[in-house]
Amino acid sequence: MVYQYVAYNTKGEVVKGKLSAASDEAATELLGYAGYQTVSLKAYVPFFNLDKLTEGLSQVKPTEIILLYRQLAMLLESGIDIATCLDLLQQQASNRTLKKIMHEVASGVRSGNQLSTVLEKHPKIFSPMYCRLLGVGEQSGDLETVLRHVADYMEKEAATAKETKGALMMPVITSVIAVVVIGLMMMFILPTFGDMYSQLGVEMPAIAKIVIGIGEKAKSHGMYLLLGALVIVSAVFLYIKTPGGRYQWDKLLLSLPLMGRVRHLIELARCCRSMSLLFRTGMPLPEIMSLAIQSSGNRVMAKALTDVQQDMVKGEGLSGPMAKNKIFLPMMVQMVKVGEETGSLETTLQAVAKSYEAEAEDKMHAIIALIPVVLTVVMGGGVGLLAVTMVTAMTGMMEGF
Repeated sequence: MVYQYVAYNTKGEVVKGKLSAASDEAATELLGYAGYQTVSLKAYVPFFNLDKLTEGLSQVKPTEIILLYRQLAMLLESGIDIATCLDLLQQQASNRTLKKIMHEVASGVRSGNQLSTVLEKHPKIFSPMYCRLLGVGEQSGDLETVLRHVADYMEKEAATAKETKGALMMPVITSVIAVVVIGLMMMFILPTFGDMYSQLGVEMPAIAKIVIGIGEKAKSHGMYLLLGALVIVSAVFLYIKTPGGRYQWDKLLLSLPLMGRVRHLIELARCCRSMSLLFRTGMPLPEIMSLAIQSSGNRVMAKALTDVQQDMVKGEGLSGPMAKNKIFLPMMVQMVKVGEETGSLETTLQAVAKSYEAEAEDKMHAIIALIPVVLTVVMGGGVGLLAVTMVTAMTGMMEGF
């Protein structure tokens, strides 16, 4: 990494410059060896950063991180020291961004830092929750087992996300194609019937007049409609980027018909599995709650967990505060209560996660089976309306002769 520094030299003069180092500490040590007294040190960010552009084009996929964790666990178990393991993984990495990060991680470990500490400097690639788990594994001397647990958890999460995305992809593509085809027919094919009616001086049927009128309006004002749609989409996108907008968006996703229930179950299962995994490492409950909040991808769930954490600190336990919020379903609350009373929260949370994942999967399959039927009805209705319009237009034209 390149750093920009301001320092005093041995003569007391202020000097400025740049240097390459693996970390802030390494850069400060290099300046000290050169006889410089550091005043300020910060990462150098050029106006045009080719590395940042490359990272944007070469994103690291979750499957690559899962494979990295599994390979690292296997190499460590074979007796190879961690720095050599990281060098080997860097050489095998095909992703440019991951290769660059692994070089920085290996340099950081050689400088005397723990693996978890170095990984935390790349939060977009390595989740803070997983880094904390790896830190616990380093302290307990059981890093290989923790790496495998994290890989298993990430694999399950990635599979759920892939299944959800795949279930929604086909309906979206089909709907877009249907809207485009129907729109083109209304704007370019049906208006020709209107021209024929005008030439023949025949009264157009009411349904044909309405549909053709809509098509002509869309054709004549198409640019304005497209521009308006782009403005609305951009405004919604920018609003979602704000904290309040993201919260409202996540709330909407949880309240959608059918899919909202599935997403709710997936969020609860993810929360339970995360907490169970953290309990397995022997981490205290307050720290577990903090990491669960940080790792939550849904702002509504994060806020609910924050409220639970605040009440828990007051001595109300875990199940009691959860019962106050409807986002935590009754079964989860009851199982957490049983886990608190029996001292087996890890087991009960894992059971809840499995139950909710199974329910979410069943509902997802039911929705996938229902989607073709709904699309057939909707598209059939649209095509049927156009067919009726064309038939009535042709019938009216023939009656005019």
